[in-house]
Amino acid sequence: MRSSGGWWIIILILLLVDLYVFWVLRFLTHNNSEKSRAIIYSVYWLISIAAIAFIIFFPYSGYLATHTVLRNYAFAIVVGLFFAKLIAATFFLLDDIRRLFVWLMTKIFPKTGVDFTSEGNTITRSAFLTWTGFVLGGGLFTTLMAGFSNKYNYKIRRIKLAFDNLPSSFKGMKILQVSDIHSGSFTNKEAVSRGVDMILKENADLILFTGDLVNDKASEMVDYMDVFNRLKAPMGVYSTLGNHDYGDYVQWPTPEAKHANLERLKQVQSELGWRLLMNEHVVLEKGGEQIALLGIENWSASNRFPKYGRMDLAHPGTEKYPFKILMSHDPSHWDAEVRTKYPDIDLMLSGHTHGMQFGVENPYFKWSPVQYFYKEWAGLYKTGKQCLYVNRGYGFIGYPGRVGILPEITVIELV
Repeated sequence: MRSSGGWWIIILILLLVDLYVFWVLRFLTHNNSEKSRAIIYSVYWLISIAAIAFIIFFPYSGYLATHTVLRNYAFAIVVGLFFAKLIAATFFLLDDIRRLFVWLMTKIFPKTGVDFTSEGNTITRSAFLTWTGFVLGGGLFTTLMAGFSNKYNYKIRRIKLAFDNLPSSFKGMKILQVSDIHSGSFTNKEAVSRGVDMILKENADLILFTGDLVNDKASEMVDYMDVFNRLKAPMGVYSTLGNHDYGDYVQWPTPEAKHANLERLKQVQSELGWRLLMNEHVVLEKGGEQIALLGIENWSASNRFPKYGRMDLAHPGTEKYPFKILMSHDPSHWDAEVRTKYPDIDLMLSGHTHGMQFGVENPYFKWSPVQYFYKEWAGLYKTGKQCLYVNRGYGFIGYPGRVGILPEITVIELV
């Protein structure tokens, strides 16, 4: 990264956006007093230069590399500032293009072109577009900062699912799904523990964790073992691995060190009392009837994420069971393999997307930028008799907050 020309291109873009926004800011404040302009300009450039300095020195900073929390907050603020300015600059550019068009009309049609400049006594188009840009940009930044307070605001989502082939003994069974804990991002153990209290109050028959226990290293769980080892259920707690659990996103001194980390993470899950499913299945029994629970390692349709999962190992032997639940971390596995090759999987549980920790959700509308990358990204999806549920994640990574898409505890009742 230190020698990457792309990194300096990013810095150049940041500087150009800063200069453009400042040019508009000068126009808006030209009637202010000299003292107020000096204060406004000084604050603007102090913040802008600090943001650019952070980007410049980020690749060289060993301190930021080891202080994840500080790095994530700083990076979130810098990125939030950039997108706020970018949104504002987009509206400024629209206004500049409009004014250029008006100017051209007055030159090409000197007698009638003046009609394009007439705006009556209402607010001018320039003022409208300019202030819209500032309001929307400022609103985005404010929203992102406010989102810091939502990262432990756990929401229980309840759904009921009916399956004709579900054995009668399992009707009414309550499954609780948790996904994407990302313990390396936590800074408030008490808040995390309150979320576990919420889980325990549900008295679920079965608890399923669908991957990404840590960000990178098994050691991230040291301070949270006594929190998550409280998760208990009559039919057990089962887990599987997500893409972050393999340590693929951190540099290891040797391949052996990376392997040891993964083995330690497996041991951690055992110490928690969880049964980690590694491309295998187990049989759940109730009232003399049986269903199959399958769990595979991470499998993604995208080349950016690993394909360690092996359905060809987990599925054989399950044919005789009338109902099957699959834990698979990445929801892209659903369309790419599960629906097409394993039509007898009744319910698949995933996570991975976090709903991008940013979006809009209400009973009438659901949107997040992540939907342009994942067809199934949050909530329930049905195809024929098969169902997929994508959990929005218990934890967070990167941006230390949530906007619109809150951390989720899923309660699924089979009816």
